[in-house]
Amino acid sequence: MKLSKFKFNLPASLIAMHPAPRRDESRLMVVHRKTGKIEHKIFKDITAYFGAGDVFVMNNTKVFPARLYGNKEKTGAKIEVFLLRELNPNLHLWDVLVDPARKIRIGNKLYFGEDESMVAEVIDNTTSRGRTLRFLHDGSHEEFKKALYAMGETPLPKYIDRPVQPEDAERYQTIYATEEGAVVAPAAGLHFSRELMRRLEIRDSKFVFLTVHSGLGNYREIDVEDLSKHKIDSEQVIIGREVVETVNAAINNGQRICAVGSSVMRALESSVSTDRHLKPFDGWTNRFIFHPYEFSIANAMITNFHLPLSTLLMMTASFGGYELTMSAYQTAIKEKYKFCAYGDAMLIL
Repeated sequence: MKLSKFKFNLPASLIAMHPAPRRDESRLMVVHRKTGKIEHKIFKDITAYFGAGDVFVMNNTKVFPARLYGNKEKTGAKIEVFLLRELNPNLHLWDVLVDPARKIRIGNKLYFGEDESMVAEVIDNTTSRGRTLRFLHDGSHEEFKKALYAMGETPLPKYIDRPVQPEDAERYQTIYATEEGAVVAPAAGLHFSRELMRRLEIRDSKFVFLTVHSGLGNYREIDVEDLSKHKIDSEQVIIGREVVETVNAAINNGQRICAVGSSVMRALESSVSTDRHLKPFDGWTNRFIFHPYEFSIANAMITNFHLPLSTLLMMTASFGGYELTMSAYQTAIKEKYKFCAYGDAMLIL
């Protein structure tokens, strides 16, 4: 499969800059793989497609306020610092991206906050853009994290080209987010409201939660035409025993197992037993799924509409079928569906 197969013209006006007024009232395109039928619904209509014993597998990662702005010592130059992950809680070490990267070298100090009370020192250059920062803080780890996060803002993707607003702290987060560690929201889960989840529970559908701390790897530009030569960043995955038991029972009973988002689908496919059942997992995965690929666990998927040439689109096309998925995307553009994290949803059955 070639990169160029996933190129299409996406009008900028179709990239959602704001979420729908209500989580469960975004638009929903339903794509039937067996027949090729496409339906146009509202997300809360999803209850019509699931019943007793069906399982939704969801990602309970929690996005933290990862984007900070600091000033470089001496020059006072404004530097954007994007927190990726904490490397050492005791030493306050963080893996970060800095922009502009060319201005930051080992030994530089950065000052954060209106009173510049938070100081960080660059101690390593890990990549052309990445750095390791050591934050200088005398208090406890809890006090440090509280102070650090108070200075950060919701890490909206760069394609949402507007200032961060107060509503983003809530809306760029699922209602079931509990496990802090992501810098990218699991967008497919943003459509679920408490009322909708309750309606599905009344129908005896089940919810289980695994954890994928989603990073920026899915947004990195692919620079090879042959997709088999592309490597994506690793993400931390935790699949507990309860998830495994519920999913495997559903497999044995022939129920629908719906992966809510590409992060969940990748996690499920990263821990498959020889008899095509799910296994517990606690580690990292860099699995890159693209056509042709035989899926083992989920037989339904909820996902948003993705950017051209993205790994997320490639996984979606692998699950939905390349021709059908790309045709559905052309329909989405014609019908003016909204794309990306704050956009509309697709249910593939």
